[in-house]
Amino acid sequence: MRRGITATALVAALALAATACGSDDETGGGKSSGELSGTVTWWDTSTVGSEDKVFKKIAEGFEKKHPEVDVKYVNVPFGEAQNKFKNAAQAGAGAPDVIRSEVAWTPEFADLGYLAPLDGTAALKDQDDFLEQAAASTKYKDKTYAVPQVIDSMGIFYNKKIFAEAGVEVPQTVAELKTASKAIKSKTGKTGLYLRGDDAYWFLSFLYGEGGDLVDAGTKSVTVDKPEGVKAFETVKDLVDSGAAKTDATDGWENMQSSFKDGKVAMMINGPWAVADTLTGKEFTDKANLGISPVPAGSAAQGAPQGGHNLAVYAGSKNLDASYAFVDYMTSVESQAQTAGELNLLPTRTSVYSKQEAVDSEIVQFFKPVVETAVERPWIPETGSLFAPLVTEYTKVLTGQTTPKKAATATGDSYRKLLKGWK
Repeated sequence: MRRGITATALVAALALAATACGSDDETGGGKSSGELSGTVTWWDTSTVGSEDKVFKKIAEGFEKKHPEVDVKYVNVPFGEAQNKFKNAAQAGAGAPDVIRSEVAWTPEFADLGYLAPLDGTAALKDQDDFLEQAAASTKYKDKTYAVPQVIDSMGIFYNKKIFAEAGVEVPQTVAELKTASKAIKSKTGKTGLYLRGDDAYWFLSFLYGEGGDLVDAGTKSVTVDKPEGVKAFETVKDLVDSGAAKTDATDGWENMQSSFKDGKVAMMINGPWAVADTLTGKEFTDKANLGISPVPAGSAAQGAPQGGHNLAVYAGSKNLDASYAFVDYMTSVESQAQTAGELNLLPTRTSVYSKQEAVDSEIVQFFKPVVETAVERPWIPETGSLFAPLVTEYTKVLTGQTTPKKAATATGDSYRKLLKGWK
């Protein structure tokens, strides 16, 4: 008999690992009777209060299609999921059957042997339909270890009413952003930009804008400490020091979102994953007040990072058949069309962009060309680990604890310790 989908706190999920993850006979399943059965535990890392509701609803649709399968839904905070999955997988207890993996985590998990290869399984259907750049992060050593669920990038979100009051245009460059912020402060008393200071992903657009990158995987070279990297650190420091932007060292997401939703700042850098939550703010009861534009260009280029999430199956799952089918269902054309329509998230399947839900979404249509030109990160096992030393130095620069040159040097030194044998 099908049981209702279960939303569980992370602590409870880990405490009940033995039953949640197929370590006893009850949670097994397969096709011995011709029908999928048993339990599939899914760790979802989407935003609580907006995205999670839709993904949970879609997962319930899988249960309706397969009445003998019980999907145990667990929303794991994004910032905790990477290490919690690695710890559980290493221990051999507590890992989910399926995890929503940030694109950079996938090659790392695969390299550690924690993911089941998906080539030739029910999880991987119509591979030619996936966007090439979305599929790139799912490969490792000529095997496929995940299926792309959403793809994204970043842009400038702006408050049209504040812009109108200040009489400014949407900035196309960082220099124009500083000018616009000065006018906004003068005319409205509000800060121009909220620059999240506790997550280095928000630094990448400035790094790419100055022509830099973290590393060059082709030549196995560290590049973050080159002059372009130093210039990127100088750029973000100047935005804060000049008063064009305000920042933080902790609670960046909450601080940024609340400041923008309440009309305390005129702009923020964010991605399609933030649209649903942003539209709950008092400033955006009229959705038309939210404007989105490409991230302002630096001195060398206009660059935004490619992000997104994949669905991967734990190699130790006791219910592989149902897990493969669940991944296929959650990444299907129908499911991606639903998330495009309800959450404005970008599909990873080419065919979904012609579906009415995607066509009607202004956000999806805006971000599609942005994603097509976004800068890919290197899909190496260490990619996900590059952010820890970077965010330390990024935050220190923004809060005046170090200089751009020292920050770039320290980050480069950390990378060379992590990437053995790299220049």
